[in-house]
Amino acid sequence: MEKDVWTVREVVEILNIDEEFIAALQREDIITLMRDDSRGGNLLRRQEIDKIRVAKVLVEDMDINLPGVEVILGMRQNMIDMRRQFDDILKDLADEIRRMFEQGP
Repeated sequence: MEKDVWTVREVVEILNIDEEFIAALQREDIITLMRDDSRGGNLLRRQEIDKIRVAKVLVEDMDINLPGVEVILGMRQNMIDMRRQFDDILKDLADEIRRMFEQGP
């Protein structure tokens, strides 16, 4: 998946899901579709496709309902954000330690 956006039809084929599943996720505000006025259809960004993929696993394999999917995806995003913040803090700390050693005693 090297493109930035995909059509709903492409996502349906790639993930082997029904268009109704995408519509249900949109109704629950789990995903957001982009309108493509030039072709009269809807497009999905990579982040939305990832949410659909995870939602599919949660619904089909773990029997989670859509409100539960929304909560889990929100928690997942929070964890990803915290990991990025932690990585930034570690980088800043490593840079500061490197500067201290370069300056010497």
